Amino acid sequence: MKTYNFDELVDRTNTNCLKYDARAAFFGKADILPLWVADMDFRTPDFIVDAIKKRAEHEIFGYTFKPESYTQSIVNWLKRRHNWNIKPEWISFSPGVVAGLTLAIEAFSKVGEGVIIQPPVYFPFFDSVKGTGREMIENPLKLKNGRYYFDLDDLKKKITPKIRLLLLCNPHNPGGMAWNEEELTALAQICLENKILIISDEIHSDLIFDGFHHTPLAGISEEFAQNCVVCMAPSKTFNTAGLTTSFLVIPNKRHLVAYERVMRLPHLHMGNIFGTVALEAAYTHGDEWLAQLMQYLQGNYSLLEKFFQENLPEVKVMRPEATYLIWIDFSAFGLSDELLNQKLIEAGVGLNRGVQFGKQGTGFMRINIGCPRSVLQEALIRIKKAFQE
Repeated sequence: MKTYNFDELVDRTNTNCLKYDARAAFFGKADILPLWVADMDFRTPDFIVDAIKKRAEHEIFGYTFKPESYTQSIVNWLKRRHNWNIKPEWISFSPGVVAGLTLAIEAFSKVGEGVIIQPPVYFPFFDSVKGTGREMIENPLKLKNGRYYFDLDDLKKKITPKIRLLLLCNPHNPGGMAWNEEELTALAQICLENKILIISDEIHSDLIFDGFHHTPLAGISEEFAQNCVVCMAPSKTFNTAGLTTSFLVIPNKRHLVAYERVMRLPHLHMGNIFGTVALEAAYTHGDEWLAQLMQYLQGNYSLLEKFFQENLPEVKVMRPEATYLIWIDFSAFGLSDELLNQKLIEAGVGLNRGVQFGKQGTGFMRINIGCPRSVLQEALIRIKKAFQE
């Protein structure tokens, strides 16, 4: 068994890397430890890099189609990792999960119709709804004992005949909840009864901490499968976001046809050669690498949790059930969001502002722990110094 080195420091500067090379533009200075953009600082696994190199040796990169082995690798991965049995013909393509969400909004609703989101939530949800001319209805999550929960009473009150869709983040970004079957069933049943289609972003589904598991919404029941569209990708799991390759699982044939009509019109269905190769390699050979990654991420989280408990107990960390994105509550310091962000920047740490995820994120920051432990340790020391001063 090969042992992977997640402690390695990889210089990502001068590669047009958003996370590093855009620091000055985003934070006002380049001398920042960037723990913001949701990709990891670990090397993309060797089995993916080798597969890409092998394909690159052919030296002709013309039009291609996705082979049966590509689709079968997705089927096998979802069965192996999540005990979800899907059919190859349910799978469609998108150049990214956000693109898939947006195309789904276009396919399954009309301008002026309502789309429900559940903030605090992944901030592109806001843009996808507003940018397509739909009405955004907020059904905020409830914060209770350091965890978020669906507010189903509020949801029921806000449902009107003009609402067509609900955007679900499963697992949740930024809170890290791996929504369980009971929670998902209660939510999905309300949507089914009110003819609201659920678009489920499940991009973080592989990044599950010990003691939890991912529940694919469409895997709960046939009824729910027929009333949802699931968006997934290997990009968060295997650090391949730049290859712009994701997929949708759409069990309902009518919904699949509607989505593909919108997706194929701008000729997005072919994707790119290296993204196709990378996905198949990831889902064929990625189990052991992922196991070692999750062990390392759990070590990073333990470090972060213990550090704040011992050094800045005013800071409340939401314990993650999934993802490498951790939601941290700094509100005890009484700072405005602008002052909180500036204080961290001055300390040399770049995080995501909580208010990006909705007004419910006031006082919070999101930190990416998908980095070598030494980098995380240095960031925590800088944060401690800033607040102790």
